[in-house]
Amino acid sequence: MYELPVYRVQLVREASLLVEQRAVRSPSSAANVIRKHLAGADREHLVVLMLDTKLKSIGISTIAVGTLNACMIHPREVFKPAVLHNAHGIIVAHNHPSGDPTPSPEDAEIAERLVKSGEILGISVQDVLIVGETKHYSFAAEGRLHSGNTRRAA
Repeated sequence: MYELPVYRVQLVREASLLVEQRAVRSPSSAANVIRKHLAGADREHLVVLMLDTKLKSIGISTIAVGTLNACMIHPREVFKPAVLHNAHGIIVAHNHPSGDPTPSPEDAEIAERLVKSGEILGISVQDVLIVGETKHYSFAAEGRLHSGNTRRAA
């Protein structure tokens, strides 16, 4: 006879973040939320901003903390909080502690992988952002997100 473990999966609220508005109206408004969440970060952090069907933010989660110039991620970790929170869509973002939000070839490759993964899961990747101290880069605004289920924030 084998004793099978029974598990319960849940999200646990760690804190709250005061933001100007719940609706994500543009890459700039999303970048401001991310920038506020990552204030003072001295290493790369990858975060997911979870969205409801009206593209209103319903939560933010830090997925990984890396080094000064790299952060290892896998789509399963990126989508885990979105699945648990029943999110309709996500905005994935990471900071560049150097302040320069120019994407690397690896940034573009992971953005493409995340969009494909989101299509399979039915969770739209609305944007992939790179946030610097005062500037940001939006893959969606630059036309570099290619998905049948991505709807731009109005």
